Amino acid sequence: MNTKQILIDLVVLSAGIFAALMAVYYVVKRDVQRFFDLKTNELNKESRASLLPLRLQAHERMIIFIERINPANLLVRLHQQGIGVKELQNLIVNDVKSEYQHNIAQQLYLNSTSWNVVRKLKDDTVAMINNVAQGLSEQSSGVDLSKKVLQHMATISENPYDLTIDHLKKDIQSLF
Repeated sequence: MNTKQILIDLVVLSAGIFAALMAVYYVVKRDVQRFFDLKTNELNKESRASLLPLRLQAHERMIIFIERINPANLLVRLHQQGIGVKELQNLIVNDVKSEYQHNIAQQLYLNSTSWNVVRKLKDDTVAMINNVAQGLSEQSSGVDLSKKVLQHMATISENPYDLTIDHLKKDIQSLF
């Protein structure tokens, strides 16, 4: 056999092997892709399933946070007999900020809209307490601050604390 014939046979054999491999590739490609897609979907479902309890717990903690910073609950919890307006103001502001810092990691499991609503409610609560306290004299008591805050809350047509809790409840329902 001469070299020319060997090279021709080698090229024909290589072309045949290449054609066979391409045929196998196109036949198997769809099945392999389908397999990887199923595995990816399975992993996504597993990760979503493992995150669901954490997301529910985060919503639960945020609802507790909102209830704790609601002035009706906050004032009852922090009021002390004979306390002055500035002392009660400082207690309230520090308590709200502390509660917020304690729950700040929960933003990982809330959607950004819900987290922004909760953060704005916290900021509005601190601002409201500070504004009401500024309108009172230095000699006012904590009872005066409590009364003014509750009077202000009574003038609001829709309670922002209830609205925020309703928003979180809708967010929870969207998880299912």
